[in-house]
Amino acid sequence: MSGGIDQRRWIEYPASVKRVLKIYEFPVVVEKDEKGYFFVYAPSLQGCYTQGRSLEEALKNIREVIQLHVEDRRALKEAVPYRKPVSFSSVEVRV
Repeated sequence: MSGGIDQRRWIEYPASVKRVLKIYEFPVVVEKDEKGYFFVYAPSLQGCYTQGRSLEEALKNIREVIQLHVEDRRALKEAVPYRKPVSFSSVEVRV
C-alpha cells in the first residue's frame, strides 16, 4: 500500500473459536453452451462442476461446490489436491 491508511478490517473471534481458515486457489474452466448457459468445472477436483445463467452465477456456484469438496476432504483427513496450472489451450480436431 502506498502512503495511505490501511483500510483492512480485522475480525476478532472469541477464544473458543479455533478454526483456522486456509485459502486455496484452484483453476477452473468455463464454457458457454449453445443455450447461453455457463458450464464451469475444476479439473483438479473430481466431481466439481456446476452451471449458471450468467458467468457471475456460475463462478459463485463453483466456489460453493469447491468449498464443500474441500471441507469434506479435510473432515476425512484426505489430502486436498494441488496442481499448478501450466497452460490452457484449445485444440482443433477435424473429423
